[in-house]
Amino acid sequence: MASPLDTEDLRARVQKVVDDFVARQEATLDGVSDDLGPLVEAVSDLLAGGKRLRPAFCWWGWRGAGGADCHEAIAAASALEFLQACALIHDDVMDGSDTRRGLPSAHRRFAALHRGSEWLGSPEAFGTGAAILLGDLCLSWADEMLLTCGLPDEDVRRAKAVYDEMRTELMAGQYLDLLEQARGGGSVERAMRVVRYKSAKYTIERPLHLGAALAGASPDIVDAYTGYGLPLGEAFQLRDDILGVFGDPEETGKPAGDDLREGKRTVLIATAMGRATPAQAAELRRHLGDPGLDAAGVKALRGVIAETGALEHAEALITELTDRSLDALSRVDLADPARQVLTGLAYAATRRSV
Repeated sequence: MASPLDTEDLRARVQKVVDDFVARQEATLDGVSDDLGPLVEAVSDLLAGGKRLRPAFCWWGWRGAGGADCHEAIAAASALEFLQACALIHDDVMDGSDTRRGLPSAHRRFAALHRGSEWLGSPEAFGTGAAILLGDLCLSWADEMLLTCGLPDEDVRRAKAVYDEMRTELMAGQYLDLLEQARGGGSVERAMRVVRYKSAKYTIERPLHLGAALAGASPDIVDAYTGYGLPLGEAFQLRDDILGVFGDPEETGKPAGDDLREGKRTVLIATAMGRATPAQAAELRRHLGDPGLDAAGVKALRGVIAETGALEHAEALITELTDRSLDALSRVDLADPARQVLTGLAYAATRRSV
């Protein structure tokens, strides 16, 4: 069965817009220096394929509010791929991640370039600096793509207000995530706040709002998108947290148990800590965040998380949040085929295989 992400050939159209935009930027950068080629290659590799969730929710927010099927709206939705690229690149730097989507993360890629070229100084420092700049470049390109999408200026101005708020929420969520790691985690409530601002609003609710703003949607549609998008975004991130611990590397593009090595203080971990026996809590504290954690250590921590009921609780919460999301969607009148596609996207976002 075809993925709802491919309805109206969306993913292929987004890829075409992204590729054409990068090609234009490559011409600009080539005019500055031939040495900038690795930046373009790194962006192109990162943006080759992917789920395109954020453009999809923006697109169907637009279409559900009566927006026409047009190239300009595809371009506006595709801007979110560059914002996502910025977030991924910077997130990998902060987490010290080695891989992204099955490839070396940007900072590791540029460190390898430095090392292989036998340049002066620290390869790691060069890699980090280059990745930060690359993320900044993607953020700039996201703005440029949205503002030059070709839709009427009045529509873009409405959307820009949503986009600005979304970026602020994302950066706030990223900081709260860093803070949780520094504090060593804490309550489920604090972990859920990170989920909401780092992922849930940014992945689903705000892209829907962006599409709605571009289409001049009525307040009842915007409210319904919040009722659908926010719980679904939280469910999506909870599924991501489960995959980060129990996922197949072939599916996730990251080594098994990588979130455990990085010591991510997720809702899953906070729940496990809150329910753990003293011995289980000691096991979690001893191994969580150990960069050298081996397969046996990953298996032990997975066992603790399952035995405390944290995994079962997260699965039940995903189901509850998804049901709440779909109930909100059923209460608003949307242009066809948006309701059917958004229903399919809800299942696609939350039923990914472990």
